[in-house]
Amino acid sequence: MVALDSEDDAIQRGESAPDFELPGADGETYSLSDFADRKALLVVFTCNHCPYAQAKFDELNHLASEYDDLAVVGINPNDAEEYPDDSFERMQDLVDDGTIQYDAYLRDESQAVAREYGAVCTPDPFLFANRNGDFELAYHGRIDDALNPDDEPTEMEMRDIVDRLLAGETIDDEFKPSRGCSIKWSEE
Repeated sequence: MVALDSEDDAIQRGESAPDFELPGADGETYSLSDFADRKALLVVFTCNHCPYAQAKFDELNHLASEYDDLAVVGINPNDAEEYPDDSFERMQDLVDDGTIQYDAYLRDESQAVAREYGAVCTPDPFLFANRNGDFELAYHGRIDDALNPDDEPTEMEMRDIVDRLLAGETIDDEFKPSRGCSIKWSEE
């Protein structure tokens, strides 16, 4: 397994979140407008099988439950034919058994949404501020300072940034890339 760092040439701070319409593991279909009542939106490109992504399940669940003004949305873009553990059915199992408790866990079967955002690894987090109904990128970077799946984090960096964003502070933190498995792109 080779770790890959997220890219700093993805969508940039201040740019609007590309919209999507994706099926959720809960049977609903979601787009950005479904989260318009929140002050912030954390979109995390993630998956079921990657140990780096699995290591962040608990922290993402914490963020989803702790902050009423933040929506946490996981998007799984991996090729499920090559990686059956990333199937939509497996996503549903993880939601049903409580392993994943995000506000929504969505399937990007075509991988178009991941490409639009510039996501490259799992997990690859994008934090948006709601600016009068338009979600603008406030921060793209890692969830915490644990770079390997077995490491224990000492700094909950995303939690700190979310706190400051919800308090109305300007977020100008330098990009700190997330680390994870590469997105499993389907053959083109």
